[in-house]
Amino acid sequence: MELLVDSLKSAILLLLSLDPELFEIVGVSLNVSFFSTLLASVLGLPLGFIIAFNNFRGKRLTMTCLNTLLALPTVVIGLVVYSLISRRGVLGPLELLYTQKAIIIGQVILIIPLITTLTIAAISRIDQRYRNTALTLGATYQQMGWVVFREARFGIMAALIAAFGRVIAEVGISMMLGGNAKGFTRTMTTAMALEYDKGEFVLAVALGIVLMACAFAINLLFHLFQGRLKSDAV
Repeated sequence: MELLVDSLKSAILLLLSLDPELFEIVGVSLNVSFFSTLLASVLGLPLGFIIAFNNFRGKRLTMTCLNTLLALPTVVIGLVVYSLISRRGVLGPLELLYTQKAIIIGQVILIIPLITTLTIAAISRIDQRYRNTALTLGATYQQMGWVVFREARFGIMAALIAAFGRVIAEVGISMMLGGNAKGFTRTMTTAMALEYDKGEFVLAVALGIVLMACAFAINLLFHLFQGRLKSDAV
């Protein structure tokens, strides 16, 4: 208990001193997490809409596969991507291994199923009459999709927040594909793992505080935005 209290005090002092190394690590984490979520959203959101709006043979199997991929271990993703981008891999000439781009690729693969599945769930909760009414009034397929998107926007935003939280707290892919290089690919989670192995807890605890603060800030902004939209609607 005494070790935890002392580490916490030292971590707070480290944060207040605006330690360059600490904020460099935070910057790398936020950068790869933001672009991973952005790219996964570009792919996952349209895929979720397509699956939710259409009935096709194999839809149940598709949903089963997506739900299975939600439990896909990060180590498996790391191994697959590593085999593709290593020197002897298909994408070896691109020299992506141990770069932030490699981490982003792995994290995009990790959260596409999450965004897609949660998008489908958000759209499925919207009454079918919204679609029918929009089409009856002469709306195009794209316009009908926009109407449904507006109704499901809170669920979709929650999906994106969940995806961002998943990647910013991820360690396996970042370690295997990024290599934990100081100043380049060292994220908050990989730095925390490294400091733990070294038996030095101050930086690890400080990064843990920042990680929790980031998660709290994002969720707080979401709830404030949600409350403002609901008040405007009233």
